[in-house]
Amino acid sequence: MDLIESFSIDHRYIVPGIFLSRVDDIDGNKVTTYDIRVKRPNVEPAIDVAAMHSLEHIIATYLRNNDEWKNEVIYWGPMGCLTGFYLILKGNKKPIELFQIILDAFKSVDSYIEVPGSNEENCGNYLMHNLRMAKWYAKEFVNYLEENKNNELIYNYPKTKRLVTNDGNNFYDS
Repeated sequence: MDLIESFSIDHRYIVPGIFLSRVDDIDGNKVTTYDIRVKRPNVEPAIDVAAMHSLEHIIATYLRNNDEWKNEVIYWGPMGCLTGFYLILKGNKKPIELFQIILDAFKSVDSYIEVPGSNEENCGNYLMHNLRMAKWYAKEFVNYLEENKNNELIYNYPKTKRLVTNDGNNFYDS
């Protein structure tokens, strides 16, 4: 069985940022998955699950109500490791082209006084939300993005430190 693409990225070197994860062609249409990484994997603590759930609801609502982007959004949801989100869009934009919408989406979290869709009728686990912590994580990520806007590391997956030969073997220089 082949290792899926997102598992082939060396997570020891990922920093928070906006990364192109994969591009698929579905019936002649490009669909792109982006890795919106909020925390450094295996270095920083994962995002609190209730805050992650709240961020999912708020940012999905923001993206799907943004006049410029709403028709391009296919999916917004959390990574299982709780270090970021996946954003799936129609088309194939460069990660830097998403900077402003991601920044604005995370900035918008601060304006919410309740989490959209966080009631028993609309949510599968409506008791598991934490708006206050969601605001804290969002602000932290906004500050990070603003400080690193011109840093290419937040748009490009890190290059692996090991070389892999054409037949898939690891090459170690002595």
